[in-house]
Amino acid sequence: MQTAKSGDQVTVLYDGMIEGGEIFDSSTEAGPLDFQVGQGNVMAGFDQAVAGMELGETKRIMIQAKNAYGLRQEELVHKVSRSSWAPEAEITAGVVVGMTMEKDGQQHKVPAMVTEVVDDMVSVDFNHPLAGKNIIFQITLKKINNNEAAPDSLGSAPSGCNCSSGSC
Repeated sequence: MQTAKSGDQVTVLYDGMIEGGEIFDSSTEAGPLDFQVGQGNVMAGFDQAVAGMELGETKRIMIQAKNAYGLRQEELVHKVSRSSWAPEAEITAGVVVGMTMEKDGQQHKVPAMVTEVVDDMVSVDFNHPLAGKNIIFQITLKKINNNEAAPDSLGSAPSGCNCSSGSC
């Protein structure tokens, strides 16, 4: 049976859930996920789980919060004056807003969740919405394309061609 290994291009179906079973992401909605195993293109625990899976296998894994979207950091919750937004902007708890932050001398637009509005002060949370939560993935490996070249295509030249002569 074919198994996925580092360097293989794979296609998986998945459901991403938080503890308790609430689905936060699914290939049913987003479509199958294609990625190269071992290249850091997906969450490390997800990548490690796919390595070694057999074609057609389904696996359920749990990734601890610190290795998923990170632990919740209270220093990422800030109070901002309501006047930072246009007067007509709907700023209520639960709304995700784009905030401009400076990092290393550069301006970056980042999302933040409004958590509370009291008088003219707005609390915004820059933590990822899944920070502090253990994540469960159910993964089914649907396709493996290994990136090894076929044996007869490894640099073989057409018969009668002398590549050392520069005539190829």
